[in-house]
Amino acid sequence: MIEAIVTDIEGTTTSVSFVYDVLFPYAREHMASFISSHRNDQIIITQLDDIKKEAGKDLDEQQLIHQLFTWMDEDRKITSLKILQGMIWEEGYKNSRFMGHIYADVPPTLERWRNSDVPIYVYSSGSIAAQKLLFGHTEYGDLTSFFTDYFDTTTGNKRESNSYLRIADSIGLKPEKVLFISDVTAELDAAKLTGMKTVLICRENTNNASDSSCVHNFHEIQFI
Repeated sequence: MIEAIVTDIEGTTTSVSFVYDVLFPYAREHMASFISSHRNDQIIITQLDDIKKEAGKDLDEQQLIHQLFTWMDEDRKITSLKILQGMIWEEGYKNSRFMGHIYADVPPTLERWRNSDVPIYVYSSGSIAAQKLLFGHTEYGDLTSFFTDYFDTTTGNKRESNSYLRIADSIGLKPEKVLFISDVTAELDAAKLTGMKTVLICRENTNNASDSSCVHNFHEIQFI
């Protein structure tokens, strides 16, 4: 019996195009000015130090920004990059530059699961702060109350089984009691190795669209 649900975001609850066509360009456009105006904040100093460590060399501010742009172009899941992006997006959400995209089938299904007393968690490569911002600023209102907790790359790589073991341990359940939903088969495969139940969702991923084992929206996920 499933006792908890963990969901991915990009391509699962949220359009991939929103991330790549709205969020990423906004972060890129504002990265240099954001770092410049916050360079003395301790949290920014920490992230910039982490970027230098990840790059393996000392970098001045312009080189740091260039390195961040390179990682963004490569879609690297670097924690310090994700934290900086999340902080920039926070300003965007608060200034109503955009709203978090959520598929229409997601809110009513989240409500149904919550009413069935099944806790729901999020696991995304975006920072926890960015996850909360996205779900907190949608056309359906603030959806953060549906979620018990959030996980990001500080828990581990989404394609590594140990990450899912850490999540199961954190929520106090055996992996086989947890259902993980994603549009990325490599992530699902990693979760399966721990004993987690999985659901492949095929919204925009044409590589998965012909897979008969996938669902096309949250309404089709039936286990309660």
